[in-house]
Amino acid sequence: MSSLSRARVARRIAAGAAYGGGGIGLLGAAAVGVVLAEVQLAKRQVGHGRSPHPPSADGLYGYVYAGGEEPLRLTMLGDSTAAGQGVYRARQTPGALLASGLAAVAERPVRLRNVALPGAQSDDLDRQVRLVLADPDGLPEVCVIMVGANDVTHRMPATRSVRHLSAAVRRLRTAGAEVIVGTCPDLGTIEPVHRPLRWFARRASRQLAAAQTIGTVEQGGRTVSLGDLLGPEFAENPRELFGPDSYHPSAEGYATAAMAVLPTVCAALGLWPAEEERPDVSRREGFLPVARAAAEAASEPGTEVAAAMPTGPRGPWALLKRRRRRRVPETDPAPTST
Repeated sequence: MSSLSRARVARRIAAGAAYGGGGIGLLGAAAVGVVLAEVQLAKRQVGHGRSPHPPSADGLYGYVYAGGEEPLRLTMLGDSTAAGQGVYRARQTPGALLASGLAAVAERPVRLRNVALPGAQSDDLDRQVRLVLADPDGLPEVCVIMVGANDVTHRMPATRSVRHLSAAVRRLRTAGAEVIVGTCPDLGTIEPVHRPLRWFARRASRQLAAAQTIGTVEQGGRTVSLGDLLGPEFAENPRELFGPDSYHPSAEGYATAAMAVLPTVCAALGLWPAEEERPDVSRREGFLPVARAAAEAASEPGTEVAAAMPTGPRGPWALLKRRRRRRVPETDPAPTST
């Protein structure tokens, strides 16, 4: 599917989410039977996507900077990818990696809270946001949401998926938090998924990712395309970048994702160099109608989309950036609970 076609589909899904439509699905009805058969086969091969419970990484990071400014508060929301399912050490989870990286860039401690739930779909974000907002004295400065894969595998209508995500972003932004969404990953890269499901999974994942971008940006958030978990190395080195269940990322896979998301987290908090905020034509960055930017980002892992001009002849505009990935600093040996 071309980027223009994907842009049109994404715009329709986002419009349906905004105005209450619910009939736009991710896959054609003729494909549902064979896809469901392939899904069941894939689930049997990966043990239903289950691995040991993700380790808790909540706590204080960058405690070498303690004693100065109050800690920044970072909250993770979403599904098993946000929770860090598939690894065994807290410091290997994406939340811990992002908290340590943010602490190093900001040179101040970061308090991490993770309310993500393995297996969650986008309709669980309402519950997660309520947890986040329940403590008015501990509201986060920045939230990272990773969600969407389970929406595809459970055939949640894309309009419904985007509606829940948009509502979550809106509530968090209204509470004063910056919001970064890691959009739906490319499920076509999962090893046990065979043809024809692989093609359908990739198409559905990209359609949802583009629609998620439109819904997020229109509510004042930013997105980072996770795609095939951020680079061709994921497909080329599956044994390194997938975890033991061949479904969730390994420690290396999560580190790759964190390297792509960290610059956007820092930019949202005003911690990135000002010169890097200007679009770089040599990297094909620039201002585009939000649907076009969303479609391009869905096709290119690691691409950031953020709100720009409020509107134009073709609707809202967005800034598309292809930030240079930065190595995530070494994590603290363990988070502290103080």
